[in-house]
Amino acid sequence: MPVTTMFGAAVRLRLRVLRRHFRVRRGRRRTRRSRRRGEDEDDDEEGGREPVLLVSGMGGSVLHARRRSNPRFDLHVWVRILLANLEFKKYLWSLYNPDTGYVDPLDDDVEIVVPEDDHGLFAIDILDPSWFVETLHLSMVYHFHDMIDMLVDCGYKKGTTLFGYGYDFRQSNRIDKVMVGLRVKLETAYKASGGKKVNIISHSMGGLLVRCFMSMNHDIFAKYVNRWICIACPFQGAPGCINDSLLTGLQFVYGFESFFFVSRWVMHQLLVECPSIYEMLPNPQFNWKEAPIVQVWRKNPEKDGMVELVLYEATDCVSLFEEALKNNELKYNGKTIALPFNMSIFKWATETRQILENAELPGTVSFYNIYGTSYDTPYDVCYGSESSPVGDLSEVCHTMPVYTYVDGDGTVPIESAAADGFAAKERVGIEADHRGLLCDEDVLELLKKWLGVNEMKRPRHRLSKSKVMDFVPEGRC
Repeated sequence: MPVTTMFGAAVRLRLRVLRRHFRVRRGRRRTRRSRRRGEDEDDDEEGGREPVLLVSGMGGSVLHARRRSNPRFDLHVWVRILLANLEFKKYLWSLYNPDTGYVDPLDDDVEIVVPEDDHGLFAIDILDPSWFVETLHLSMVYHFHDMIDMLVDCGYKKGTTLFGYGYDFRQSNRIDKVMVGLRVKLETAYKASGGKKVNIISHSMGGLLVRCFMSMNHDIFAKYVNRWICIACPFQGAPGCINDSLLTGLQFVYGFESFFFVSRWVMHQLLVECPSIYEMLPNPQFNWKEAPIVQVWRKNPEKDGMVELVLYEATDCVSLFEEALKNNELKYNGKTIALPFNMSIFKWATETRQILENAELPGTVSFYNIYGTSYDTPYDVCYGSESSPVGDLSEVCHTMPVYTYVDGDGTVPIESAAADGFAAKERVGIEADHRGLLCDEDVLELLKKWLGVNEMKRPRHRLSKSKVMDFVPEGRC
């Protein structure tokens, strides 16, 4: 990276750090003022509160590694800034077990768990709560933090009317352990609040998890849920990002910050064995305005090496994945492990897509949809070029993609995020990126409006500026 680019990135990061620092200081002053008001006012306000359950998405939960042979061993492995690649490869690289449907660590002695501290909120708040992050207030790992602060300012109380649900996002969105965990959270929130129905706020892939639960446990969902507010959900998939993630990996942060994070290739070796990623492939049954495609400039050996552009639509990308990943492998503890495209996972994900399609919103549940706009969002992907074509398709995995963009939040296109298929009370587009939606001031204002609450103190002065717009795709309710 050029020195000037690194300097500019460092300056931008430092500005975000300083902004975060001042916001945290204001938050602490607000908390002290709130405590001076006494507990009686809080108890009166909370008496009428319906509980809120926050559900995270892909990569949005803290993960710990524990050793079965040593009960005292407990290591924070995701999200991790320091030694990120080393610990990620050691503990999070996994293999899919087709007999159980679960993803298992390569080390049989290791189990991956989500901490339940702070009523589930710890796992989705600041994803790396280390001293390093706390000192610099690195905004890239502040996940539900601002939303939690806002809800507490509105009178919600952790463990009574405010809960979080983090989960092992490597697993399928419909796997038993994840479904049971969500049911337990709903029951806990319902009982702790005195029998009040729960308002769910989900982000990104968390919306698919909630939708799977609703499809598979329709009566339970109707019993415990009053509102479901969905933010940035890839209802019909995230074509550009997910197609490419299976071929070259996934990068959660860019620029200067990427030097602190898990590398694209290291992440790729995890995602090839992740059912949750396969479940976010573009829905081939959805009526896209223009079907997403993957293109490869390659030499055709049957035509004397003539260069041609080969197109793969969503329905036939499997052949590309299989050919491109046929030689994919990793080394772990001195062993070489093959990681081709996993057809067992693909078949599982195809069944998940049918479960998602069968979901029906109970008549007693109000649904709201927020999605991001005004950001270039990957849609079609191209590898190689006419002047530098790909020879063998396995070379694709070592080629940087070139995207064709559409409007969205930088990860999920509007067309997918807005196509929930439900009779939404409101469906609103916000000018913000995928992660930025969680702390956007207009999103937080919408949440307060839909939840029917107000902050008990002077509204905070947030930094983000957003433009609100309404959008409904043609042919969708």
